[in-house]
Amino acid sequence: MRALLFCFLSLLMTTTIHTATIDFGQRYIAAWTAFYPSKALDQGIHAAIFDYEDLSPEKIATWLDFNKEILKVVSDLNAPAVQGRHIDARLLRAQIRSEIHKWEQQKPHINSPSLYIGLISKAMEDILKADFLDDAEKAQLICHRLTAVKALCISAIQSLETGPESELQRGLKQLAKTMTFYSETLPQLTRDWKMSSYCSDYTKVYQSTASKIEALRKHLKTEIAPVATITNPILGKQEYGRRLRNYFDNELSPEALGQMALEEIEKVRDLIYEVSKGYLLERYPDQAIPKNRLAAIKAAFADMEEDAPISGQDYLAFWQDLSVKAITFIEEHQIATLPKFQTLEIKSAPESAGPAARIGWVESAPPFAPNPLTTLYLPSIPDTLPAQEQKEFWSSFNKPFNRMIVIHELFPGHYMQIKISRESPHPVRLYFPYRLYFEGWATFTERVLLDAGWEKENKLTLLAHLRKRLENANRAYTSVQVHCQNWNQEQVMQFSTETSLLAPQFAKSLWGRLMRSPMQMTSYFLGGKQFTDLLASEKERLGKDFVLIDFMDTILRAGPIPIDEFTNLLK
Repeated sequence: MRALLFCFLSLLMTTTIHTATIDFGQRYIAAWTAFYPSKALDQGIHAAIFDYEDLSPEKIATWLDFNKEILKVVSDLNAPAVQGRHIDARLLRAQIRSEIHKWEQQKPHINSPSLYIGLISKAMEDILKADFLDDAEKAQLICHRLTAVKALCISAIQSLETGPESELQRGLKQLAKTMTFYSETLPQLTRDWKMSSYCSDYTKVYQSTASKIEALRKHLKTEIAPVATITNPILGKQEYGRRLRNYFDNELSPEALGQMALEEIEKVRDLIYEVSKGYLLERYPDQAIPKNRLAAIKAAFADMEEDAPISGQDYLAFWQDLSVKAITFIEEHQIATLPKFQTLEIKSAPESAGPAARIGWVESAPPFAPNPLTTLYLPSIPDTLPAQEQKEFWSSFNKPFNRMIVIHELFPGHYMQIKISRESPHPVRLYFPYRLYFEGWATFTERVLLDAGWEKENKLTLLAHLRKRLENANRAYTSVQVHCQNWNQEQVMQFSTETSLLAPQFAKSLWGRLMRSPMQMTSYFLGGKQFTDLLASEKERLGKDFVLIDFMDTILRAGPIPIDEFTNLLK
């Protein structure tokens, strides 16, 4: 049955089926799952574990042809095949353009050893940890997966022509460990599974696979390393512009984005000064306010940063109490309809997470996982570090900042939006969401709750929000400047701290994020702006008939779609 399922998925990719029988969304999802089974598994599609990536030239060519075929269907949003499904068509159009660019222009199968090494090194991991398989199923899958790994090694040897020098050095070390795993660790892990019942000669099979991995390692060392390239993470204006257009599905230019972000920076700096003055007058009525604008702002910031956690335990307890208060506020003020069942846990980020532990993150369950638990990992720092370093760290994650950011991260921000979107009947939106929606929504909700009276007695919470708003604009502005104007790390650091007033902890992590995720770094500002403009237009359209909870619920239930589509949905 499982073999038949994946034969069918492969057939969808290679056979033209009339859209009246199976629509373009179903076809594309099935073909994507067949081409990227490990990615589908990461999405929570358990059936995908019965297949693995095939990166042979023939498969890649077939995948490209299929993408071009579906692109013809979804390019015309007025075509009969797209009627009533234009949102799905827009989402797929962006996805397909990225796929075509990836395999035709970037060509990772020719110049990225990590494409193969990543798949080879993790091939057994998903099987061994799969609690939805019994040992017999795991044993059978291991035999099949060994063959798939050998095929990946062969494809890599045949196709690779070059690769980044840094990537190669890491890859060679990873392959050496992987070969040891296949030749020594795997036989030990499976020694009680009667593998000979599933592989005609298990010893020969795993040894042959280990041998192919070693052959690939030698090939990379002798043939690819001498022609390795030095990669430049700076995209350049043309590539940045292409990504920007595809990421947001509009014609926004880098120059326009940079100008918009700079205007926001100047506007929010003025707002921060006004709020700082108001706070200082209220807090210190007998003292003169510094005449210098920056001095007044820094005086208010100093008080904000003074109200900080003293340890990881203090921080965790504060957040757990804060999340309950946010839920109560949303219910009492009829902001949005809360999910009936909470599936959230809050923990301190483990030190093993490396740099990510210093900023924290939300780990959501894959969209199709049967147990959708979400974990908020709070920023953390080891107690063993010097006291001054710990104090500076916690001052960046001060309590006014957290009273604002709980909205962004949990209610009604990321946790709530992702939990509700999982219930969407539109699978295309779950597989290929509109990326601007996520950070845009979470950023927008900060302002909604503050306007509704959240922490209205505490000007420092509003100040923390404005500082975050300034940071969002700074992310977009520096993203453009780095990739289109060749700003270096020192320029980014100077502008971010002196002009955009970033907290030290956030300024330190900015450069790495600009290198890794230049588009995502613009989504806070652009997405938040689009949702804010949408709210203003709906209030103007409906006047006294505007109901906030209806507005918020419509957006949450629709899921991650292009924000400009909400204008028609709300009507």
